[in-house]
Amino acid sequence: MLDKNREMEVIALCQKLVRAKSYSGEENLAAEELSAFFKEKGFDEVTVDKYGNLIGRIKGNRPGKKILFDGHLDTVVVGKEADWEYPPFQAEIHEGKIYGRGTSDMKGAVAAMACAAANYAQDTDREFAGEIYVAGVVHEECFEGIAARNISALVKPDYVIIGEASDLNLKIGQRGRAEIKLETFGIPAHSANPEKGINAVYKMSKVIEAVRTLEPTSHSVLGKGILELTDIKSSPYPGASVVPEYCAATYDRRLLVGETKESVLQPIEELLEQLKAEDPELKVKVSYAVGKENCYTGETIEGERFFPGWLFDREEPFIAEALKELKTLGYETEITQYNFCTNGSHYAGEAGIKTMGMGPSRENLAHTMNEYIEIDQLTKVTGAYYAIMKALLV
Repeated sequence: MLDKNREMEVIALCQKLVRAKSYSGEENLAAEELSAFFKEKGFDEVTVDKYGNLIGRIKGNRPGKKILFDGHLDTVVVGKEADWEYPPFQAEIHEGKIYGRGTSDMKGAVAAMACAAANYAQDTDREFAGEIYVAGVVHEECFEGIAARNISALVKPDYVIIGEASDLNLKIGQRGRAEIKLETFGIPAHSANPEKGINAVYKMSKVIEAVRTLEPTSHSVLGKGILELTDIKSSPYPGASVVPEYCAATYDRRLLVGETKESVLQPIEELLEQLKAEDPELKVKVSYAVGKENCYTGETIEGERFFPGWLFDREEPFIAEALKELKTLGYETEITQYNFCTNGSHYAGEAGIKTMGMGPSRENLAHTMNEYIEIDQLTKVTGAYYAIMKALLV
């Protein structure tokens, strides 16, 4: 466990990061705070990539495995600050909790990772085999795993620890997610003479009803591959007496292990072909939505919104070794799975890197008003990250 000085240090860094307001694409202030900490603590290398990801590196005195701690710096927006019980960017402490946007999701974890790495390097005098990396990732709230691709290409880690909230449990998998876009195309006409056109919304309504008949995929551990309608838009909008010539519907698809871009779209494509055979007027297509965002570095980051699911066996040696060390130190850690999507979609789902999640706080505090992190969880996870380094860097 941490001594008093190290407890105060991780609390202070968490507060600094929370006070550095960092919506997606505006992570520069938080990156500056984290970079200053890396340099103060003597990290061997501090790198900022083209997207603004910040990567700190500590090199052991002997060659060995590379372990990457992944935590994102961006947060969702606050909304009305006046509605918060405590100011969302002041990181005030009340009754053993730090309040503010990003405390739980996930600047507390980022602070703990950075402090744990510095503590481990100091205590071992770098007499360990391998390298420790701590990454402050950008744009995770926009699309999980896109910015992380650049990090894994630079670091080439052997292990990745995702710092998303887990209540100090080890997470060995998650469902992924995809945004699927259905589009129908009609013919515009004056709404006083609708028979002269083809209403794209009417066509879409038939498609939506048909999609609801599709049976979801399922997995014994991760559950169902949900396909849920999340929004629908028509054009022109507002219609102003015009029969809509275009309609787009977006679906959230929760992805299971082994599902690919092709396998996910296949049943939808087959259904659309059947519908087109029944209705020669139906013009429809399906694709994955593409995200495009601006980075604080001036770069543009973009990618298809398909983020794979992943799952490791609980008996995998790297998981068993980490769990054993945590139990030895008195942590009541359980092995579970995330209920939401993380950057693990890239590391484990795309790149096949050995990945697990461990974070402070509860999953249901993310994105909430009056977000907070318990100081007890913050200090405990700092010790847990230290334990994971000790278990894996041998």
